[in-house]
Amino acid sequence: MESLPRTNLQAFLRYTSIQVQHPKSLSDDLIKSNIFIEGVSHKIQHQIEELDRVSGIISTSLTVDGVLVDSYLARFMWDEAKYPTMSHLKKILDGIHIQVANIEDDLKVRVAEYNNVRSQLNTINRKQTGSLVVRDLSTLVKPTDIITTEHLVTLLAVVPKYSQKDWLSSYETITTYVVPRSSKKLYEENEYALYTVTLFSRDADNFRTKARERDFQIRDFEYNSETQETWKQEIEKLMQNQDALRTFLLQWCYTSYGEVFSSWMHFCAVCVFSESVLRYGLPPSFLSVVVSPTVKSEKKVRSILEGLCDSSNSTFWKSEDEGSMGGFGGDADAYSYVSFTVNLI
Repeated sequence: MESLPRTNLQAFLRYTSIQVQHPKSLSDDLIKSNIFIEGVSHKIQHQIEELDRVSGIISTSLTVDGVLVDSYLARFMWDEAKYPTMSHLKKILDGIHIQVANIEDDLKVRVAEYNNVRSQLNTINRKQTGSLVVRDLSTLVKPTDIITTEHLVTLLAVVPKYSQKDWLSSYETITTYVVPRSSKKLYEENEYALYTVTLFSRDADNFRTKARERDFQIRDFEYNSETQETWKQEIEKLMQNQDALRTFLLQWCYTSYGEVFSSWMHFCAVCVFSESVLRYGLPPSFLSVVVSPTVKSEKKVRSILEGLCDSSNSTFWKSEDEGSMGGFGGDADAYSYVSFTVNLI
């Protein structure tokens, strides 16, 4: 078990206590807001992991105010400049909620922008790697493969792989005006092969219809060198935009995670303080600490804490008799001490 130093809440407890009027009325808001703030923290963390995975790099350790999360928790101090202790608890809580909500909105906008560019590239990639029936053919066809004159035209036929012999033996007779021995295989994949065929322009529509009846699909294609160059430039621009947006989003997520986590811990401090006042009354006189037990030692640690909390107030809270009170804003189980679990994932 790692026992971390006590959290520095004394100043907060000293001054904010006089602003508390009805801490129990905050209970429902505390529970809902904690779920929300924790959720935003985890969203940003998951986004960082996803971005790092896509980039193929190992995630950097998350930090808060320039230090690792564990160190921040161990040395937690109330940020008086950001959350003045002379303010009412409601004002402090509202301020934290609004700040985190704004960060979540910003996250949605940035992720949507990144995903939009990523989606465009994925669509292009699917066209480049999909079946010959749907994929873009520009990377498979060279200018020398196409014949286009006043009277002749070259069509591109997608032929089932198992029907290639049938195509080669029959394409010249599908219609009347096909150029003999004009078919050439350009590409072959798992299911289909791509062939050219040259014929008289006036016979093209008829050939498309007759070929379809034999399960040969004629793809519409027109080679244009300027269009191909423009298309390549667009892809390069999208790739550059994706890399830039991913880098910027990742940097933003690391920074925003620290801001949200810091706000979350201040929120947790309010929760601990509020429930402690409910249990032990005013003026506040209790100790706040952070304990990080291993999974195997958690039961033993809680047993020790139960033994330390033997006051009448604590006994009242842990009693199972009817009329005893359960905790709010913290763990679902009622302990004889105030317990608030922080799930770091």
